[in-house]
Amino acid sequence: MAEIIDRIATALHLKDDTSPPSNDAVDGLKQKYASAGQDHVFNFYDSLSASDKLTLYNQLSDIDPVRTSKLAQEALNPIKPTDTKEPEITPLPTIACASTLDSTEADLTKYYNEGLDLIAANKVGVVLMAGGQGTRLGSSDPKGCYDIGLPSHKSLFQIQAERISRVQTLAEQRAGVKPGVNVAQIPWYIMTSGPTRKPTEEYFAKHDYFGLEKSQVVFFEQGVLPCISNDGKIILESKSKVAVAPDGNGGIYAALDKSGVLTDLSKRGIEHVHAYCVDNCLVKVADPVFIGFSALKKVSIATKVVRKRNAKEPVGLIILKNGKPDVVEYSEISKEMTEEMDSENSELLKFRAANIVNHYYSVEFLKTIPEWCQNLPHHIARKKIPYLDAESGEQVKPEKPNGIKLEQFVFDVFPLIQLDKFACLEVAREDEFSPLKNARGAGEDDPDTSKRDIMAQGKKWVVKAGGQIVSESMDADGIEVSPLLSYGGEGLEFVKGKTITGPASLVRPDEA
Repeated sequence: MAEIIDRIATALHLKDDTSPPSNDAVDGLKQKYASAGQDHVFNFYDSLSASDKLTLYNQLSDIDPVRTSKLAQEALNPIKPTDTKEPEITPLPTIACASTLDSTEADLTKYYNEGLDLIAANKVGVVLMAGGQGTRLGSSDPKGCYDIGLPSHKSLFQIQAERISRVQTLAEQRAGVKPGVNVAQIPWYIMTSGPTRKPTEEYFAKHDYFGLEKSQVVFFEQGVLPCISNDGKIILESKSKVAVAPDGNGGIYAALDKSGVLTDLSKRGIEHVHAYCVDNCLVKVADPVFIGFSALKKVSIATKVVRKRNAKEPVGLIILKNGKPDVVEYSEISKEMTEEMDSENSELLKFRAANIVNHYYSVEFLKTIPEWCQNLPHHIARKKIPYLDAESGEQVKPEKPNGIKLEQFVFDVFPLIQLDKFACLEVAREDEFSPLKNARGAGEDDPDTSKRDIMAQGKKWVVKAGGQIVSESMDADGIEVSPLLSYGGEGLEFVKGKTITGPASLVRPDEA
């Protein structure tokens, strides 16, 4: 009760929000931690300044010590399964799958038009997982701010924002809306992390939301979990701070609920959501084909996949495990399984549906998050975690892993879905998947390959539309087509019969 009174008083400005909490409130919180065997986090509380006391108190109030201890014990002392039988792993049945590579033009058009109709009716929202920093890329900025080196120097955020703008326009055109009259609006929910929240918001404000309405861009924050020592104790980073780590991309579910995004989706009347990761420069944001395909199949979850390059490519695969949709990591299946060919097409691998973390959700399903998100499994990553010795108060930088970070995976929810409510859409890798994972010069999944893939896509679109490209070398004949000009190769009829010198950036028809 004292804790509640403290918070109400602060909210009403009856209490200085920099003053420490009352002794009763602190004692109540201490009891919670003591009952969970985690009371060491208060060892230095009495020696802290008033502001540091408040900082620690607020952080500890947001942590459930009982649940944290339970998760720690489950992670550190997993129960060995009594059933040692190998799981049955098979590809998804054909009834749950479709492919843009093999589908008829009529089917693709049906999906596309359905998706545009839903966008025009304001039934579609987008969730972006953008909590990471560009550390591997040599940048401390949010990854979405990164410039991959295109002629336009657009960041990943800008590219994706402009794709949203373009697909809104395409939906309005299909609905017969007069040019200049804005009807379709896709809300864009951007999940940040603690370190990236403020710089991401500032970046969007600085660039005027890249032409989108401010009201349609909603920022929310990924959750964190305390770091745990090898003996199950919450790790202190300093005397006034617990060491925490992001709860993984699977934390998106709890974050959608806790942040109020689920409520906002309902208020806006959104029924279909596209969710993806920020580091894919080719992502088709709010893809009408994907939205239409998923909506027509009336599924709870759908996932996009690309064909595995070869048997050795280290990617997770979308499969059935013991009859339920799931993801199997490349290290979890045998060499024989990875090399097995499809019985109906000897040129294709039997297990080839590579997971690219690109998903559809019905909002009806997302509303059930509070019922199951607390029960999703947690995975451990053993790390060297700098810490404060809880007895001596000395800072320690360990030389070997001294603890674990807990995280959830976004696909952990798949096995909860009935097979008839799950679907998979295969797409062309060169059209839709080019992740940015490594520093420049790595030769794979780096800024150079991201730039190359966008420029190659633009070249393909221009040539298909009847344009010609000349350049001094094959490596320099790419074309960057602005997302505001074309979403998927449409609207480029003006290049027919024209010659463009590459490399080039195509923004307006009069530039051809």
